[in-house]
Amino acid sequence: MKLTEKQAAKRAAELKQLLAQYDYEYYIQDKTTVSDAVYDGLKSELKSIEAAYPALATDDSPTQRVVGTVLKGFSKVTHKYRMISLNDVFSQQDVEAWVKRVQKLVPDQKLEYSAELKMDGLACALVYEDGVLVQAVTRGDGTVGEDVTANVRTIRSVPLTLRHAPGHESFLRGRTEIRGEIIMFKRDFEQLNAKREAEGLAVFANPRNLAAGTIRQLDTRLVAERPLQFRGYDLLRDDPSEVPTYEFAYSTIRALGIACNPEAKVLDDIDSVMQFIKHWESKRHELPFITDGLVIKLNNRQLYAKLGVVGKTPRGAVAYKYPAEEATTIVKDIVISIGRTGAATPVAVFDPVVVAGTTVQHASLHNADEIERKDIRVGDTVVIYKAGDIIPQVSRVITELRPKNSRSFSMLDELERQYPGMEFVRPEGEAVYRLKGASGSVLLRQALEHFASKGALDIDGLGEKNVAALVDAGLVHDLADIYTLTKKQLLELERFAEISASKLISAIAGKKHPPLARFVFGLGIRHVGAQTAVDLANTFRRLDNLGTADLDELLAVEGIGDIVAESILLWFDEDENQKLLAKFRKHGVWPEDVKRVGGSLVGKSFVITGTLTSMGRDEAADKIRAFGGVFQSSVGNDTDYLVTGENVGASKLVKARKLGTKIINEKQLLDLLKH
Repeated sequence: MKLTEKQAAKRAAELKQLLAQYDYEYYIQDKTTVSDAVYDGLKSELKSIEAAYPALATDDSPTQRVVGTVLKGFSKVTHKYRMISLNDVFSQQDVEAWVKRVQKLVPDQKLEYSAELKMDGLACALVYEDGVLVQAVTRGDGTVGEDVTANVRTIRSVPLTLRHAPGHESFLRGRTEIRGEIIMFKRDFEQLNAKREAEGLAVFANPRNLAAGTIRQLDTRLVAERPLQFRGYDLLRDDPSEVPTYEFAYSTIRALGIACNPEAKVLDDIDSVMQFIKHWESKRHELPFITDGLVIKLNNRQLYAKLGVVGKTPRGAVAYKYPAEEATTIVKDIVISIGRTGAATPVAVFDPVVVAGTTVQHASLHNADEIERKDIRVGDTVVIYKAGDIIPQVSRVITELRPKNSRSFSMLDELERQYPGMEFVRPEGEAVYRLKGASGSVLLRQALEHFASKGALDIDGLGEKNVAALVDAGLVHDLADIYTLTKKQLLELERFAEISASKLISAIAGKKHPPLARFVFGLGIRHVGAQTAVDLANTFRRLDNLGTADLDELLAVEGIGDIVAESILLWFDEDENQKLLAKFRKHGVWPEDVKRVGGSLVGKSFVITGTLTSMGRDEAADKIRAFGGVFQSSVGNDTDYLVTGENVGASKLVKARKLGTKIINEKQLLDLLKH
């Protein structure tokens, strides 16, 4: 039955209202109340009515959202009320300083704060006349923005007509401006990138850039295809008294049918504000959108306005910024780390920089192809980010800041320079260079032999042949696995009988809490010899302290230079090494802390020549160090004592006499140790 124009107008109005209600429930309240088929059927009916009576196809009709036109460009629009920026603050002290400045200007006022998470997107102002959307304007420079109305109309969470809400009827009359952020949720961004990757298209960098770039597209069809969202945060009327507080603004925006940030909160004092900040610092990554901080404003709008604006920023609000997700730094070196399987991994070492709240000084560059693709060179200024907020990565190079004399990185040349005498190959079809002839089992044998050697943990019975038997039998896969061995397992191997198996299990169990220096040396960190391990142990005193030391702290240790310090940093940074340390802890294995000692040996250096009868040389060295002394391998200008045993080497005696070093025998050493 053909409708009369009056009947069509009535039916169209009913359909518009119902479809707007469904949009509100779906896009704002996140509720599905009807099926897609029902929604599409009603929308199709509305289209038919508007086709029959074109005058009914008004701008606020749901059928007019996606206009499918190509825009010629964006016209400039002067904001009626300037969109001002905020001062950034980064700490509790900064927030407290802001509050003191405000209190000084309004000493008699009780301050109340509105705190909300800042969504990372594109700021935009929606202008409604008598409740109907007439214009959408980007922030621009705060004074002049761009008219992006056609594109914003495609965003389903932007109502074309404000909802009628009891108590808020005045906002449906005259001019109502709602400011907010155009964003893209993380899940939608990831799905969009996954789809593009499957289609062989380039992926987008981040949701913020994609949201901003999408709104500036000239084809509204493309904008409509991308899942953008609008979230309101401010409400403006020609009569400011209509919006007394930011809390009222939020509740009104919601009542009018526009989504707001649900995490916004009104707080009574600065302690509550800081608790709110700290709560979201870790929880923010669970949010559906990206945020880099919060906005803190005086809740009272009249007081906010009274404080005024200084330059381009208001006195009554600040933006609290969480630690940066990205940062820039300069690559000081590219060193190559050899893993337990023989894989060579290039690692960038750079000036310390804070990313996502932690200080990082190096990042894996993965392989030669990755370095070539990003063209990373020593001396480059690079952008660092945290992958999954955990692993530091090099995002890109700022080539404009590249030194003129920089050279491209050659993986083969660097392998030859950093590992002279070793040969590396790159298997066909692989991106990684590997140490030639070195399998995981070969490297594990070498590492385990070193760990059990006399200079390290000195585990009796864990020599070359027994180590090979354990590795070949698959009983150990890393250093920590020796602490899980059982007598029964050993007896199944040809090399072990009842007594030898018992002795080895006992010897291993007796080295669960070795001296820190021996443990550090035993880990096999490149360039860390026995004396360097002692120096590190005496400086940091706990393995945890050493593991969290930064480059400057390591370089402050006497005798440690850039190469050794970088090698230590890389060892503790590698994921497999962190897993190894965690495994040691799990098995109750951890080195003893170094206790502070005093006495006559502090600052004294010793060299031993010949054989001691009361103890081995390594044991003597440990005792000297335990009393604060320094054990040296050769006589030098800084040697205080040369200890002589049996079968003395003549060369050390000659040098000691020449330098005036005091020569003592074993008994005199024991007397010094007693005191």
